[in-house]
Amino acid sequence: MIINTGQRTDIPAFFSKWFINRLKDGYVMVRNPYYPKLVTKFNLNPQVVDVIGFCTKNPRPMFQYLDELKDYGQFWYITITGFGKDLEPNVPPIEEVVKDFQYLSQRIGANAINLRYTPIIVNEKYTVDYHIKTFKWLLENLDGYTNLVTFGFIDLYDKIKKNHPELKDCSDNDKILIAKEFQKIALDHHMSLRLCSKEKWLKDYGIDVEGCMRIEDYEKAIGKKLDIKQKMQARKGYCACYLSNDIGSYNSCLHLCRYCYANSNKNMVMQNVKRHNDNSPFLIGGNQQGDIVKEAKQESYIVKDSL
Repeated sequence: MIINTGQRTDIPAFFSKWFINRLKDGYVMVRNPYYPKLVTKFNLNPQVVDVIGFCTKNPRPMFQYLDELKDYGQFWYITITGFGKDLEPNVPPIEEVVKDFQYLSQRIGANAINLRYTPIIVNEKYTVDYHIKTFKWLLENLDGYTNLVTFGFIDLYDKIKKNHPELKDCSDNDKILIAKEFQKIALDHHMSLRLCSKEKWLKDYGIDVEGCMRIEDYEKAIGKKLDIKQKMQARKGYCACYLSNDIGSYNSCLHLCRYCYANSNKNMVMQNVKRHNDNSPFLIGGNQQGDIVKEAKQESYIVKDSL
């Protein structure tokens, strides 16, 4: 099976020690975000966990534990945008994250790491030209360190509209221009380009819109074929991603990015983080009266004759 750590929060950046403690203990408890009394217990034994997917804007805190991850397959999604503190208050400078990307790629291999340039927000400060220049600089510095780059435009969820009404979607013409330029830059630097947002119509301009988290990527990362018994798709009709079992918790990411879909507001994040305990089987809090605990059905997806 595949475990994901980053669709609800940034575990490598803020909860690395907790995550390693979970691997040592061999299990993790995950509270259902929509039905809080429902808890799933996941076995983290490498005999059943084929790949761990890490999604992060700051992988460095996990570096001290890389040796403890050696028994697990890994695939890392590293998001780098270069926005300032106005949009990403607690994200490290772009130059630092690029160096960390290079280091991590050298440790785990270029097939096990993906650059994500998302979300794209166009305004007076972050112009179309800004994004094209930043994207070009990134790929110049990461040429040879990854074979895959993903881009996407901002999704204006209701919570984002409420908390940050100044954030706007950009025009279709700007999206076409950015997509075309990004495609050229990616080809120049030997990378496949994919879209990760709702603009499926960009396929008419030669853009790969068939999802950014694919089984084939996990297979390349670990060098083995996977027979996935059940496809866990994001939103039907929205993307073709394989969304694996996520062990994170919403409203716990301290990057506090203005465009974040996973945080409702800063106060809730700060309250939740105070409830975090590196030794708890739960990312936030612990066991509660009335919890209904269910053990996940788990098995390895690795095709035996691909070993």
